[in-house]
Amino acid sequence: MGDVLGIVAGLLGGGVAAGVAFYAVGRRVERRTADAAARAAAAESERLLADARQRVVLAAREELMQARETFEQEAARRRRETERREQVVEQRLTGLEERARGLEQRGRALEERDQALAAQELAVRARLEQVAGLTAQEAKQELLRQLEDEARNEAAALARDLKEQARRNADKEAKKILALAIQRLAPESTAETTVSTVALPSDEMKGRIIGREGRNIRAFEAATGVDVIIDDTPDTVVVSCFDPVRREVGRLALERLIADGRIHPGRIEEVVEKARVEVESSIVEAGEQAVYETGIKGMHPELVKLVGRMRYRTSYGQNILEHSKEVAWLAGIMATELKLDSQLAKRGALLHDVGKVLTHEHDGTHVQLGVEVATKHGEHPIVINCIAAHHDDVAHESPISVIVQAADAVSGSRPGARREAFETYVKRLTQLEQLAGEFAGVEKVFAIQAGREVRVVVTPSAIDDGKAGELSDQIARKIERELQYPGQIKVVVIRETRAVDFAR
Repeated sequence: MGDVLGIVAGLLGGGVAAGVAFYAVGRRVERRTADAAARAAAAESERLLADARQRVVLAAREELMQARETFEQEAARRRRETERREQVVEQRLTGLEERARGLEQRGRALEERDQALAAQELAVRARLEQVAGLTAQEAKQELLRQLEDEARNEAAALARDLKEQARRNADKEAKKILALAIQRLAPESTAETTVSTVALPSDEMKGRIIGREGRNIRAFEAATGVDVIIDDTPDTVVVSCFDPVRREVGRLALERLIADGRIHPGRIEEVVEKARVEVESSIVEAGEQAVYETGIKGMHPELVKLVGRMRYRTSYGQNILEHSKEVAWLAGIMATELKLDSQLAKRGALLHDVGKVLTHEHDGTHVQLGVEVATKHGEHPIVINCIAAHHDDVAHESPISVIVQAADAVSGSRPGARREAFETYVKRLTQLEQLAGEFAGVEKVFAIQAGREVRVVVTPSAIDDGKAGELSDQIARKIERELQYPGQIKVVVIRETRAVDFAR
């Protein structure tokens, strides 16, 4: 039994050793197989890498060859273009050389011609001096004088033509606008003076107005600030005052006292106060009515009141309120035709003479007073400029102020709009003729058409056609500087040459 166990144990030990030997041999074979596969894979990778490198080198060489061909083609094209341009430049240089030779030949020909002309000029000058008996300097001065006269005549003619053309164009447009405005407007202006007449029921009323020892008339004049003129005129008493508002208060109060019949100092003061309140109310109503009629909005109440006071103020016999409304309508129409702001135009026109109602209480011209009151009450700068510039005291800052000035001139120069004292009229015509007659070469001067035109007759030998145009302009500018007149004055210079003979 023991032997058997030993045999078995020996067999088991030999089997284990053989298994271990077989495992080791298998592992070694497996490693050798793996190493062979790895070497084969590495060799394949090397081969593939070599192939890839070869393909990249071939592609790069091919691309390089293509780039070289493209470069050579571009270089050849540029060489051809350069050669063509060189040929063009060479041809141009050849042409310029030929032209230079031609110019040089022409220059020599011109120089020879100039020499010939100079010699001919010397010969002609010598001949002219011999024939005319004038030296070269004298002939030159005579020629310059003739050229100067011709240039002056041509310049005067050109200036006259340009002025006439501008005047025709301007007159055409201006007449169109003014005609349209005037056709739509023809109000009548009320002519007033510094006196008002009051009708009496009988001459016996004059004594009651005067009162015992003149106490009634003194009380009335003290309360109203007017002068009451009682003369031999039947059934009429005259109320005189330079302030039209006070004159209106006096007229109204006197009419009511006459109608009431109770005339004494106490009653006089009561009636005068009521008349004053009524006139103030009528002033406001007149201002509001004027603003409403002209379509002006948002005017300050104080300015409205001043506009109403213009109802009792006149200038050259023309009622200022009616005149201002007329100017406002004209200016509004013209502004509309010119596509400008008609509201500002009417506003500036209605207020352009507002300063005239303040001249009794304040110092300064009506323009200065109008500008001050308009500025004080916040009027638009264009409206203020319309007031300031309508007599050209300041520069016009907008077309609207020019329109207001033109409308003012149209309203003032309308026939019958203004009255002028006979003495003033005669004095103005005399000054007009004197101003035009002060120029050299003037023979006679005639003021015609009520001073709207002056005709100047000149001596033909002293004033030629060119100087006639200059003379008319000089006379017009002198009249503008030294004479005051309404509207405009036309200056006509007449130059006439007459040849008279008799057939016997």
